[in-house]
Amino acid sequence: MSDAAVERTAPGSAPVSAPLSHRVPELGAMELLIAVARLGSLGAAARELGISQPAASARIRAMETRLGVALVDRTPRGSTLTAQGALVTDWARRVVEAAEAFDAGAQALRGARDSRLRVAASMTIAEYLLPGWLIALRAARPGTAVSLQADNSALVAERVLAREADLGFVEGLTVPEGLDAVVIARDRLVVAVAPGHVWARRRSGEVSAAELAATPLILRERGSGTRQVLDAALAGSGGLAEPLLELASTTAVKAAAVSGAGPCVLSELALREELAGRRLVAVAVAGAGLGRSLRAVWPGGTRPAGPARDLLALTRGRPA
Repeated sequence: MSDAAVERTAPGSAPVSAPLSHRVPELGAMELLIAVARLGSLGAAARELGISQPAASARIRAMETRLGVALVDRTPRGSTLTAQGALVTDWARRVVEAAEAFDAGAQALRGARDSRLRVAASMTIAEYLLPGWLIALRAARPGTAVSLQADNSALVAERVLAREADLGFVEGLTVPEGLDAVVIARDRLVVAVAPGHVWARRRSGEVSAAELAATPLILRERGSGTRQVLDAALAGSGGLAEPLLELASTTAVKAAAVSGAGPCVLSELALREELAGRRLVAVAVAGAGLGRSLRAVWPGGTRPAGPARDLLALTRGRPA
């Protein structure tokens, strides 16, 4: 019997559960699961993390055994998350983010850093754009310790307004009151379905804005920049139908769509791997503009200074 299954009982006391470290998967296993979700391949995830594929398979199996649920479906075409796996990945992402924040804080406590930058970013920007910018910042300004909070765009704006973040990155249509902003990238939303979905087999390869609006979709939660843009794009077509599923992470939305649950709408940045691997198929939308601007935001009436100014310059592809 494993330690995780044992409850220790002291005389005259209630049962005591095994230590948390015996019940929660290792951090490396969580990082591997997140990479599988993003890359759609156990082998690709193993290469990214610098481990062998057999070691990666063993790590996933051990994680499944410890949790008692199947996390990954393995096929000759790649690896996809089960419904339980998508949920566990969302939880794992929070744990990994907390570990990264812990590491950054520990480094600052050791006095090895001479400055600090607090960043808040929307989920899409945090996952697909910000890592590259932070790597460039580390190379250019190795003395900067960065803390990152990933949320939907509405919550990012609130954090910047409350001075809980020095610089924010949002995806919404407008700049929230009280903030100044600059466009740092362009993006567009993509409607995507599993290859077996009826929309994927249409000869025209597109749906109308009215049909999209009337169809229950797998969507991000209200407050996300993705949802704001989609709401505005379909306002003239009757507005969005009640969502089929409303999920708080991009990974969960993609996993549900890949499983064939229904159409999803996400950033083209988020869907790049799934579309390239034909795990999802893009569907054009006639009569709806799904382009959007990605912005950096900061408290109104101020100018980003120090590390915040340096990071902003990197996002715009020019030296500080």
